[in-house]
Amino acid sequence: MKNKEHLESQILRLQEKYKDSGQDISSYLDGLLYQRYLTYWDYIHLDTLLSLQVPRTHFPDEEIFIMYHQITELYFKLILHEEKQIVDDKSQNVAFFIEKLNRINNYYKALISSFSIMIRGMEREQFLQYRMALLPASGFQSAQYRTIEIYATPLENLVFSSKRKDFSENNSIEELYEEIYWKKGATDKRTGEKTLTLKQFEYRYTPRFIRIAKQLKNNTIYHKYLNLSEESRHNKELIEALKIMDINANINWPLMHLGSAHRYLNAENTSIEATGGTNWKEYLPPSFQKVVFFPNLYSKEELNNWGKQWVDHIFNPEKIEN
Repeated sequence: MKNKEHLESQILRLQEKYKDSGQDISSYLDGLLYQRYLTYWDYIHLDTLLSLQVPRTHFPDEEIFIMYHQITELYFKLILHEEKQIVDDKSQNVAFFIEKLNRINNYYKALISSFSIMIRGMEREQFLQYRMALLPASGFQSAQYRTIEIYATPLENLVFSSKRKDFSENNSIEELYEEIYWKKGATDKRTGEKTLTLKQFEYRYTPRFIRIAKQLKNNTIYHKYLNLSEESRHNKELIEALKIMDINANINWPLMHLGSAHRYLNAENTSIEATGGTNWKEYLPPSFQKVVFFPNLYSKEELNNWGKQWVDHIFNPEKIEN
């Protein structure tokens, strides 16, 4: 009897749900009756997913290179998924804020801990050969990662470090974007001209970045924190979660790339250029860029010493391996 009552209640709820659709509940039940059973491989589009690795050379390790970058982009999508929920939340609920930050930090933890695949998981000689078939493509061209930054903090905090003091929230989005720090990383070291890598990237994504930055004006994750009540802003768990995100995004993640670049691109007496001509020795060290999403959370001394541990990674390579 209870099962019958429960079933009747569910049918009434379904009728209520679909009453404005123009179809009665019977039509939807017919659709359910005719529908095939769902399988795991269909649900996650497994066959499509496994077909997306298309190497451009015959070197076996190129497939590792492709897959790891695809995995990375999926993690970036997860991070953005949480960031969007934070900025869209109107409740200013601290527990919700912390939960989303903890998820983001877990994604970064997985990314950082897995980067040994890039540092030690490929043969150097293979990499140096198949990379020539990838020009001018570069991991620099990850639009999702740039979007993660734009969601996290206002553009004035992403201006190139030596010019940051000359800009503020009073500058237009276009002015701030023109001086964004990562552009210096894809500028030809000899001529000062933009590389093709940067030109391609700007042509495709600049309108999107400008649009997103305007949508997020005064509503980034940093703004969400600053707009909390004074009591909430002093929540230790929240502050810790924000700092971990900051350090993961702006120190630990770039350091892993720096370690990889030194393994594959540093020869005995010279350095090999990165694909796309990116200026990796000046672009990757976090102590050079000093990008900080949430600067109010740190002392002046902490900001001055931001990312200086990269020196230890360069002169103690075993730390990279671990």
